[in-house]
Amino acid sequence: MKREFVGTLYIVPTPIGNLEDITLRALRILREVALIAAEDTRTTRILLNHYEISTPLTSYHEHNKLTKLETIFNALASGDVALVSDAGTPGISDPGYELIREAISRGVRIEPLPGANAAITALVASGLPTDGFVFLGFLPKKHKARAEALAAAAAETRTLIAYESPNRLTDLLEAIIAALGDRPVCVAREISKIYEEFFRGAASAALAHYTQHPPRGEIVVIIGGAPPAERVEWDEADVTAALRQQLGSGVSLRDAAKQISAAAGWDRRAVYDLGLAIRNEA
Repeated sequence: MKREFVGTLYIVPTPIGNLEDITLRALRILREVALIAAEDTRTTRILLNHYEISTPLTSYHEHNKLTKLETIFNALASGDVALVSDAGTPGISDPGYELIREAISRGVRIEPLPGANAAITALVASGLPTDGFVFLGFLPKKHKARAEALAAAAAETRTLIAYESPNRLTDLLEAIIAALGDRPVCVAREISKIYEEFFRGAASAALAHYTQHPPRGEIVVIIGGAPPAERVEWDEADVTAALRQQLGSGVSLRDAAKQISAAAGWDRRAVYDLGLAIRNEA
C-alpha cells in the first residue's frame, strides 16, 4: 500500500555569506515547517538564532543521508519539512538532490524557493558571457581525472563554472592552462562576505597571484569558453569543386545548393546558378 504524505518538502536556499541574503518567504517557511533537514546543523543554527527561529533541526549530509531518510519521511507524513544546505541552494553539489529524487519517487510534493546561489552570483560578476554556461560542479581531485574532465569540455564555447576548495585552486588553474590554454578566468572568493574578492584575468595571471597569495574561503572559478572556430572562406573554385562532387554522386542541384551554401556561407541562389552553369556544360 502506497504511503500518503500530507507534508511538502520545501527546498530553501540560505545565505552563502551575508545573513541578510535570505528572502522573506524563506524565513516564513523556516518558521512554519515541522522540521528542518540541514546539511550542517551548526551553520544553520547560527542563521536560525539570528532570526529567532526555533523550528526543530535534524542533520542530513553525505555521511548519514541513508540513515536519515526515514526520519525525514516520517515527518513528511504529518507535516512540512524544509531542506537547507550548508549555504546556497540545496541539491547543487550536495546530497540534497538524492533526498529530492527519493521524495519525488514517493509522491511527496516538492516546492523549491528561489534564492542565493554561488555559481550564478559569481557568473554575473565575472564579466564573461552569461548567455550560455555549463556548470561543472567540483572537478575530480585526482590529477588524471581532473585533466580528463577539462579535456572533455575543451571544445565547449559556453562559459564554464567550477567550484573548488582553496587548497586545490592553484592545481586547478594549472590544469586549466594545460587542458584549455591560457583562458580568461574569474576567481570569485568569499562571495558576500567581508573579504569578498574577484580576480579577473588570464588563467596564468590568476595562477601567479594565488601562488604568491594562497587563498582562503569558498571559491568559484568562472572560465571563458572556447573561442568560436574561425570560418574558412570558400572561393568560387571551392564551391565549384563541391558542386561537381555532389552532382556527380547523384545529389539533386536543389539539395546540393542548400548544403553547400550553408557550409560555404554563400547565398543559396548564387550556388544554384553556379550549379546550373556546371550542369549546362555537361
